[in-house]
Amino acid sequence: METRTLKQVIRVMATVDGGGIKLLCGLGQTRDLRLDPFLMLDEFSSVNADDYIAGLPDHPHRGFETVTYMLDGHMPHQDHLGNRGGVTTVSVQWMTAGRGIIHSEMP
Repeated sequence: METRTLKQVIRVMATVDGGGIKLLCGLGQTRDLRLDPFLMLDEFSSVNADDYIAGLPDHPHRGFETVTYMLDGHMPHQDHLGNRGGVTTVSVQWMTAGRGIIHSEMP
């Protein structure tokens, strides 16, 4: 078995986004840390619904891919064109958003 050496530890930054959800930002918080092709890597997890219930109201997605995985819960997604979907417990959603799409994720 080959042993690999850890090159870098990336510290997460606690922040607030969208309608006030509390999340941990692992990538995207600093211009010095770019791991192409990833723009950002966020985590939100809480047993307190007040930490996330405000969700991520209407916001633009402009030509990038999002991958969302859900360990427990449900997160509906929709856009202004009427497209709807969601991610549920132990599932993954891969979404391609075109330029100008207005999107929301509301738990």
